[in-house]
Amino acid sequence: MVNRTRQFILDHEDCFNRELMNGHVTGSAWVLNPGRTHTLMLHHRKLDRWFQPGGHADGEPDILQVVLKEVSEESGIGLEHITLLSNEIFDVDIHTIYPSKYDERHEHFDIRFLLEIDDRLEIPGNSESHQIAWIPLSQVNHFNNMRSLHRMVRKTEQRFRSVA
Repeated sequence: MVNRTRQFILDHEDCFNRELMNGHVTGSAWVLNPGRTHTLMLHHRKLDRWFQPGGHADGEPDILQVVLKEVSEESGIGLEHITLLSNEIFDVDIHTIYPSKYDERHEHFDIRFLLEIDDRLEIPGNSESHQIAWIPLSQVNHFNNMRSLHRMVRKTEQRFRSVA
């Protein structure tokens, strides 16, 4: 997925624009609590599924800034309460968005970063989701069983195993 995403970016100057109908770069975050036991997920209103926070770049090539903005907007938490745990990309995923009343079929080349928010803070969310919640890592698959979420849970466990 990394190589295919890299090639997509090289081949499409407008890869950060959602108007590129065959696909476009998106950004999302795997948000952990300080104890590394839960991740922040939202029940997406349009897609009616649980996902990690994220969204379209809308022409912004600094995908980390896109991710931070999206997490702040979707969680309702100010940027001052969001901590970037690493400047390195945490995960890359390519997934198909199937036709709906909102979109034609296309692909998202999703660049993901690892963030932290204190789970003691109130998370008000916004109108883009029905609900937002801290999900125990061991329960993520009950909310969304996509392979990419399994992969991020596994990466989290591997990365922070020695911390626990």
